[in-house]
This record gives sequence, structure tokens and C-alpha cells, in this order.
Amino acid sequence: MRHALGVIGVFAAGVLLAVSAAMNWRFGFYLGKTEFDGLIYGSASAAADCLKALVPFFFFAAVRNRMWSQAAASAVVWLVVTAYSLTSALGHAALNRMDTAGQRAVEAQSYKDLRSDLERAKEQLSWVPQHRPAAVVQSDIDTLKNSREWQWTEGCTKVTGPKGRTFCGQYNGLVAEFASAEQAQKLEARIAEIQAELSKVDSGSVMAEADPQAAVLTKLAGIFVPTLTVEDIQTGLTIFIALLLEVGSGFGLYIAFSQWRIYDRRAPAAPAMAPAAKAEPEVTRTVEVAAPLKVGVNDNRNPVRLVPPESDVERFFKERIDKKANSSVTSTELYEDYCAWCEELDKEPLALPIFCRQFGELGVQKARIAGKVRHIGIALRSTPENWEDKKLPALATQAA
Repeated sequence: MRHALGVIGVFAAGVLLAVSAAMNWRFGFYLGKTEFDGLIYGSASAAADCLKALVPFFFFAAVRNRMWSQAAASAVVWLVVTAYSLTSALGHAALNRMDTAGQRAVEAQSYKDLRSDLERAKEQLSWVPQHRPAAVVQSDIDTLKNSREWQWTEGCTKVTGPKGRTFCGQYNGLVAEFASAEQAQKLEARIAEIQAELSKVDSGSVMAEADPQAAVLTKLAGIFVPTLTVEDIQTGLTIFIALLLEVGSGFGLYIAFSQWRIYDRRAPAAPAMAPAAKAEPEVTRTVEVAAPLKVGVNDNRNPVRLVPPESDVERFFKERIDKKANSSVTSTELYEDYCAWCEELDKEPLALPIFCRQFGELGVQKARIAGKVRHIGIALRSTPENWEDKKLPALATQAA
């Protein structure tokens, strides 16, 4: 279960890191005057964002090892790359939100304009007088133009007599009816065009707010802070999204990898403990405990010798130190190897004075040589084989 959570956490943190790096790359790319300059800035920005996710590992490792200068440098680098990444994330989030909200506002306004045009066209169509189809009216007009009255009146330009006036009145009525039919055709075509455009638009989306999320949050926040506006909420959401990306991508991997405890190593198996009767007196301390008395049984037996659990210093002595007659180790080297051993096993090391006191109780001989305290007759197992043992020809004399 722990490994499954770790895999999911690493995947989620990786996605956040990839998104943040992509935003940084885009932000840096547009800083260049040329395409090559843009690639340089974009690559540097993406690398800085990736470094932001790795710095926590370096920082806490330096703190763990008490390397304060490296920890301070890691903190400075993290602050710089995070600030740069935060500015790019803020700009990208703000630009996207403004584009989305602006596009929604334009679509909503366009939809309203189309609806207004449709209503106006329908209203104008209702004003057009009753008429027959334009083709029918045009046929009647052509018939009148072929009659003798059309020639007598010279196309109704010279009207004389009641018969000519009646003819020209009929002709003018047909012309007006034809004009109405043409106007109606244009309006009907316009109405059909507007309806076709409206059918392509999602009325549900255009009738909503330009930024529905900000609008809802504004209404909820208005209960407590009536002066908040949609613009204030949009600014807060932009900052929140940028912080989500930066915090998630900056610490996500460090938190996810904690499921595996990457700094831990499998502790070596503890060596079998020697029997109490054969234990070395300077290493193993024994406690004599009298056996419980039983009624009617003579208690003239030897006391039972119980071995207490070995301490961390004793275990370190067994696992990391060999006995060599002509070798010696300084207290500093011994303590540094002890700290490394504690780190491998995820143990809290003892302070140097306490460690030296407990190590001295193990019976290892000490001597001050060349101004340094050396433990005689032992060697560290972690010392490379190509190192020469420190020969101490006069060691026995000096120790004595």
C-alpha cells in the first residue's frame, strides 16, 4: 500500500512539475528577440523549474549532515528559482483566465446581437403588406406591358382618360406588390441566415457568466465581504493557481519520495551474540541474577548469567571495526564513521563526549600521539584496502 501511494504521489507531482516547466518554458521563450534566443531563455527557465523540485532534497540532506553553507546556498537558489517560476505562473494563469473570460463575453455579446437582429427582422417582416409571390406579380406586370394600353400611355408616363388612369393604377399596384414581395424575400433570407448562426451557438454557455467560477465565489464571499468584486476574486484565483503549481511542483516529489524513505538503507543483520560464558569481559557486561527459590529444593546452583541488549556503540564496534595489532584510529575518524553508520540505519548519533565515554568502556586502549588521541589496536572496516596501516613501532612503549 505504501508503494502504491508513493507511485501515485510521484505521478501527480511529476504532472505538476511538467505543467510548471512547460509554463516556464513558454514564458522564457517569448522573452527572446529571435527564435534561437527564445529557445535559450525557454530552456533555462524549464531547467530552473526542475531545479526548484530538486533543491529540497539537497537542502534537507545538507541540514541532516550539518553542512550549513550548502544548506544556505540551497535556500538561496530555491528562493530565486521559485520567485522566477511564480512570476511566470502568475502571468500565464492571468492571461488564460482573461482570454477565457473575454472570449465568453464576446460570444455572449455576439449571441445577444444575433437575437436582436432576428427580432428586428421579424418585426420588419410583419410590416410588409400582404402580397403574392414575386414571380406571380412579375408575370402580371409583364402581361400589362404587352397590352395596347401600355403603348397608349407610353409606359404610364402620359395618362389620359379614365381607361388610361385605370390601367396605370393597376400597373402601379402590381409594382408596389412586387416591391413588397422582394422586401419580404430579403427579410426571410436574413431571418434564415440569423437562425443558422444561432443554431451553431451553445445557448447554455453564452447565456452564462463570462467567468462562472468567479461569479459564484463572489456571491458566496459577498455574504461576509460585500465590497468584493468579480475582478478581486479573479485576481485571488489567479494567485491561488500559481501557488498550487509552485508548491506542488516544488515539494511534491520530496513528499512523494518520503514513502520510500530514499535515504534509508537496509541495516545489516546483527551478528550472533556470543554465549555469556565466552563473552569478552571488556565488551559484554553480565549481570548475575539468582534463580527463584523452590520449596524443598536445595539452592546450591550457580547463578544464571543474563546478557543485556547491546548498545548502539557496541553494535557499531562489531559491525564497523576490526582488531589489528599495528593500527590505530583517531577519535575524530572514529566518530565520523559512527555518524555515517547512524545515518545509514536512520539512528540519531550520540554526542561526541558521550560516544567517547561509551566507546572507552569497551576496553580499547587509548594514547595521545602527535597531539591527537588515538585508539590503538583497531581499524575501520570502511577504510579502503589501498591505505597503508599506520605502523606504530614504538606504540607499546608510549602506551605503557
